[in-house]
Amino acid sequence: MTDRVLVLNCGSSSVKYRLYDGETVRDKGIVERVGEPGGGPADHATAVREIIDRVDLAGLGAVGHRVVHGGRRFSQPVLVDDEVFAAIEDLVPLAPLHNPANLAGIEVARRVMPGVPQVAVFDTAFHHTLPEAAATYAIDRDTAERYGIRRYGFHGTSHAYVSKRTAELLERPYEQLRTITLHLGNGASACAVDGGRSVATSMGMSPLEGLVMGTRSGDLDPTVIFHLRREAGMGVDEIDDLLNHRSGLFGLTGVNDMREVQARQEAGDPAAALALAVYCRRITGYVGAYYALLGRVDAVTFTAGVGEHSPEVRAAALAGLERLGIAVDPARNAGTGDRVISPDDAEVAVCVIGTDEEREIARETRAVVGAGR
Repeated sequence: MTDRVLVLNCGSSSVKYRLYDGETVRDKGIVERVGEPGGGPADHATAVREIIDRVDLAGLGAVGHRVVHGGRRFSQPVLVDDEVFAAIEDLVPLAPLHNPANLAGIEVARRVMPGVPQVAVFDTAFHHTLPEAAATYAIDRDTAERYGIRRYGFHGTSHAYVSKRTAELLERPYEQLRTITLHLGNGASACAVDGGRSVATSMGMSPLEGLVMGTRSGDLDPTVIFHLRREAGMGVDEIDDLLNHRSGLFGLTGVNDMREVQARQEAGDPAAALALAVYCRRITGYVGAYYALLGRVDAVTFTAGVGEHSPEVRAAALAGLERLGIAVDPARNAGTGDRVISPDDAEVAVCVIGTDEEREIARETRAVVGAGR
């Protein structure tokens, strides 16, 4: 195959794309407001067709597709055939907002480019190394098995890319490094990576569990759901919408953009101050828990929109962890680019690294297609 790979990342209401020639990005863009009123594409199939029509695909060697949920079946990226496509369809109940969009992109690309290999790269795949004790929920075993209830984890391509890049930045062997990666965007998750293997992660059966996010609650006592059903008369779909779309920073402040939350906090808004305290306290707890699980931590790495661009969140999330050897240097924290922001004598390196999920998808796509030839 050639080194030219098109990456399609179909989100719930957008499609991001990048065209790679080796490691070089030749074209990139995003189609937004998919399926929304106001002039956006009617659906994901239309959006993907627009991208294919506008991009120069001469000499294309493969298309890599982000697929959110691979269940227990897909532990590695795979070439897409009819059987794989059907299997991804079977997993829609586990990711009803995302897998249908991912499938739409795959379907259009297969139809328009029948001779080009299509590769599915799964968000959940990196977490297939979770120990059973980390992946298992303490509910009736037969019920869990029948309905696929377990921790799957997400943001896998980001955690994989960032943990590898951390090893490069520190000039340490990846297979020897123990890292806590913090993907802090509108969606947010933590991951403990031991020698390139995910051994703990905060998102669970769905991307709702774990850290506080832009619109998602993160960890919550399940009794809240029963209480809302019994006392407020809320239906399942209404509660689902509340926890996924009207909670997190948005639920606490009315906005889900961390920049706006911080601006309100600086202006003296007590709701914003509380939201930031809740947000950062949750991160601190996960860092401490994962430190205990790993036994030794070489690096804590921040990534994604908030993780890369908010020095205030980074400092607050790690405040009080100095006895664990974790500290932030204020001057370094205020800088830009991939860098170490901890003091020179810190026992644990604290890093900031820009995530690049599309690049990781392109690399894994090349590996799959190359192995099949």
